[in-house]
Amino acid sequence: MAERSPGTRRALWLVLTLVFAFLYIPIAVLVALSFNNAGLPTAWSGFSLKWYASLAGNSAILSAGLNTLIVGLISTTIATLLGTLLAIGVEMRRQFGKGLEALIFAPMIIPDIVLAIALLSFFSMLNVTMGLQTIIVAHVVFNLAFVCSVVRARLKNFDWSIVEASADLGASAITTFRRVTLPVILPAVVAGALLAFTLSVDEFIIAFFTAGAGKASTTLPIQIYSMIRFGITPEINALATIVMAVSVVALTLSQRLNREVIGQ
Repeated sequence: MAERSPGTRRALWLVLTLVFAFLYIPIAVLVALSFNNAGLPTAWSGFSLKWYASLAGNSAILSAGLNTLIVGLISTTIATLLGTLLAIGVEMRRQFGKGLEALIFAPMIIPDIVLAIALLSFFSMLNVTMGLQTIIVAHVVFNLAFVCSVVRARLKNFDWSIVEASADLGASAITTFRRVTLPVILPAVVAGALLAFTLSVDEFIIAFFTAGAGKASTTLPIQIYSMIRFGITPEINALATIVMAVSVVALTLSQRLNREVIGQ
């Protein structure tokens, strides 16, 4: 492969710098303004943590944060369990081909707005009362595919002969899964769980359609949306910064575990 000229390399670095600037400068501005002492979101008047302290005393935000945590933890637990079992089942039944894979991963491909409308129609048809329980079910639906895909990446290099050996030695299917299969795929399971939690915390469209009315089912993304309708304040910037920080930490851990899984 021919080596690129210095001028070409500089041009590529310039394009890369512009792309990253376009992506991350708005986020950096948001984070900086969350520490702004002024009440105006665009005029800097000094460093302050008062907007973060204000969040701690806002009952609506605390309630929305608790709802987000409940939805995230429950939906992640269910999606991780079902997604892991689904990944194992698919890998053990590869003869069904690409059709089954397309069906499993459809929630990853379908636009959020389409999936949200479909879930809303489904719950309405069943006369299900909207609330946290419908948000949890909806989040499980689209998180299943992500967990399944991460776990399957580990199963691609899984030695199924150790499962057969465990069965030959008299271990039950549950014992084999608990003591043989699960320890091997555990990093992928944790990575899938962290990814699912990140997606659940950030998700707005599906939660907005399936939440119903009232503050009892309001999550943080929905709360942020309701707040910005009256104008952006440093308090919103602070809340968005916290949500982003949680998402970045969880996603970073997920990606690190995923790299370890793929490298094995």
